[in-house]
Amino acid sequence: SLTFLNEERVLCYHGVLIYEAKNSFDIHNINNYFSWDEWVPEERILKYTNENIELKNSLKEAYSPHTRNHEKKSSSSNDNSKKKSRENAKVSVAEPIRKVEIKIPIPDSLKLQLVEDWENITKDKKLVPLPRKPNVMEILSEYKKTNIELKKEDKKEIDLISEMLDGIQLYFDKALGNILLYHFERQQYIEIENENEEKKMSEIYGAEHLLRLFVQFPFLLEETNLDHDSLTIIQQYMVDFLKFLSDNKEKFFTTKYELAKSSYIS
Repeated sequence: SLTFLNEERVLCYHGVLIYEAKNSFDIHNINNYFSWDEWVPEERILKYTNENIELKNSLKEAYSPHTRNHEKKSSSSNDNSKKKSRENAKVSVAEPIRKVEIKIPIPDSLKLQLVEDWENITKDKKLVPLPRKPNVMEILSEYKKTNIELKKEDKKEIDLISEMLDGIQLYFDKALGNILLYHFERQQYIEIENENEEKKMSEIYGAEHLLRLFVQFPFLLEETNLDHDSLTIIQQYMVDFLKFLSDNKEKFFTTKYELAKSSYIS
């Protein structure tokens, strides 16, 4: 059982993300942007340790609802009144003033690609041949190179693009096995992962699975605590990146899906 002291700095779950708070039984939020009070059970409060801070940062970087292992804690204090106070500590945690609606429109040519991809895998029992060439990392690198040539006079924008591309790769590597695969692809993923322990999935998978990530991005970004201006900038860059994918569709996307072996299907 964990005991939380009055005025103690803590971490607190809100949804799938973790925020900083101060446990004063009428807790004040550490974040200056916004705050609100709610009664929070002890199981949602974490000690302010390096390990929990790393967990907080990891969840912030890449929201993945299937990978969070949240171990609930129960109190065994003999003092029922103190136990009740701890379990119902009033905690202020960070939450945006209003949830920003994120829209990342998919070009029509890529919508068709998504449909064909789904049919090949779920209806025809085919698989994307792996490893892909170009892979996700190479596609992101090519986009970066193209933009550096176009905007070489604007270092700030180049830095922003680089940061966004690093974020996309990070999201991809963390999200692939959790939310980007069709059920029929899971065995292929397990085999690829076992055979390539030293490689990132962004070095093996390609545009087909990268495009699926962009379908999920609006929901993923809504779970972050980025401000409206930052989200708007990210949204603009992602729309431009999708145009880049669409313009290079024949180059990046495979048309030759592999028939799965009978042993794979069985």
